[in-house]
Amino acid sequence: MSETARQAPRTTAPTGFAVRAGDANRWKALVFIALAQLMVVLDATIVNIALPSAQTDLGISDGNRQWVVTAYALAFGGLLLFGGRIADKWGRKRAFVTGLAGFALASALGGAATTGPMMFGARALQGVFGALLAPAALSLLAVMFTDARERAKAFGIYGAIAGGGGAVGLILGGFLTEYLNWRWTFFVNVPFAVVAALGAWFVIREPEGSRNRNPLDIPGVLLSTLGLAALVYGFTRAESDGWGDAVTVAMFVASVVLLLAFVIVESRVKAPLLPLRVVSNRNRGGIYLSLGLAIIGMFGLFLFLTYYLQVVKGYSPVKTGFAFLPMVAGMITGSTQIGTRLMTRIRARLLMGPGFLAAGLGMLLLTQLKTDSSYGLLLLPAMVLLGLGMGTAFMPAMSLATQGVEPRDAGVASAMVNTSQQVGGAIGTALLNTIAASAKTSYFKDHIAGAATKPQQRLVGLQAMVHGYSTAIWFAVGILGLAALIAFTFVNAGRPDTTEVISGEGAEDEAPVPVLAH
Repeated sequence: MSETARQAPRTTAPTGFAVRAGDANRWKALVFIALAQLMVVLDATIVNIALPSAQTDLGISDGNRQWVVTAYALAFGGLLLFGGRIADKWGRKRAFVTGLAGFALASALGGAATTGPMMFGARALQGVFGALLAPAALSLLAVMFTDARERAKAFGIYGAIAGGGGAVGLILGGFLTEYLNWRWTFFVNVPFAVVAALGAWFVIREPEGSRNRNPLDIPGVLLSTLGLAALVYGFTRAESDGWGDAVTVAMFVASVVLLLAFVIVESRVKAPLLPLRVVSNRNRGGIYLSLGLAIIGMFGLFLFLTYYLQVVKGYSPVKTGFAFLPMVAGMITGSTQIGTRLMTRIRARLLMGPGFLAAGLGMLLLTQLKTDSSYGLLLLPAMVLLGLGMGTAFMPAMSLATQGVEPRDAGVASAMVNTSQQVGGAIGTALLNTIAASAKTSYFKDHIAGAATKPQQRLVGLQAMVHGYSTAIWFAVGILGLAALIAFTFVNAGRPDTTEVISGEGAEDEAPVPVLAH
């Protein structure tokens, strides 16, 4: 046992099992884990802002430009479970630092890209190392913060970054693209990664004995990677080529077959990549499902509001980014003030359910969007409600998704959180964009005949665009309502105790056993 563990003060759980306080450096470690998470979340939106400029400079065709986004999404979404298990097996600290180093190198390669294929390769590499980095970061929090109150604070900070980082990416991307050039949207990742990696190397102390020493489940790796990649690509292609496209349908069929085969394999092998006990637990299963649904609604909204503010209202990229700040502030407040303060006092579903409903109310306001809508009277209160709701819901969800998991499964349980978000994002972008495009086309056909002049025709075009957005947002309202219903129905975990317990081999998730000393 380490000197830190011998000197750590002991507390006693209500069940009578002894646990030890966490490592003294855990709060310093949180800074670097949060910095790495911010980098990954920023990258999801910052590149979108730079895409038009990068496409022009590199001579990427309109047909191929989607691969700047798709190459990253396929690698990241397809390899998350594999990355989570590598973190469990190899060591989360080592996986975390390696992921950061690889992400930095891939980002530098993207910033220095001179051709389209070079850019696509860099984005794929970012996805590969992101799939190692993201679950390692979340699982480090899960095994380092075991006291319920400290865990609430740590996950409150993490949840705020996960929820609000995307909007911050819009601001930073706007600044870098407008005042420097698109290459800096890649180069900016390098200092983030270097600082986080160096800090993590010297500060993080992973709990002893928490690695998974079982052999790697190769069939599970292949089936899950190919199945998830096919699913993400299917939704990505549906957005550009339509739901009836032969390749789109083939991807969906392939993903269903591969993922069903994966579940069958995991139920039979001795050391599965994803132990089914991780997802079959009522609370975790409900969280993965409700989080995925919430992300479906949110991802489409970011895209709609970005286009609405820039195309309809005429905002610059920088002004658009600042327009999202109230949502960021709401997410930070909901996560660090509401979620963190109440998580140890009330049941998780009484935070998640109302949080999703509050976000749904914000969405409901946005269904009234018009070409001349006031930012202060409509968009501002809607964004505040969305931020508060999502921040309040995300924080307990991320904490509970890894609560009660055996230490050796923490990485793959964390990967499931990221997978639900990644797949939800792909579904949301494709589904809501398709609905918006269909409603826009229908509105335009019905109203263009009455537009005689070019200004009138342009106005009808903008009205059709906004009508498409508001129609799709109605679906997002329903999706968030469903997420709230699932949270209320499935998530039945009680008020956390003052200590965290982790289930042992073969035990029920709620059965208390001693926590490993740090």
